[in-house]
Amino acid sequence: MKTYMKLMFSTEGAPASEIRNRLLGLGFQATRGNYDFIYEWDRDAEVDDLLWFADRIQVALKGSKAMFTIETV
Repeated sequence: MKTYMKLMFSTEGAPASEIRNRLLGLGFQATRGNYDFIYEWDRDAEVDDLLWFADRIQVALKGSKAMFTIETV
């Protein structure tokens, strides 16, 4: 399974490099193309796992004024 993330940065928020570092700390990999970051699960995740992970992302980005969307397939 993979979780794909798209980001929207704010000019009033944290620098893009800082946001990248926060996401790398969660295990994301930076990528190019339709998505900005990819997280590769080591197992099939349940809906509760995905919600837990989305909560972790939200905490990691708190105060950065960045907005994100995720899609897991």
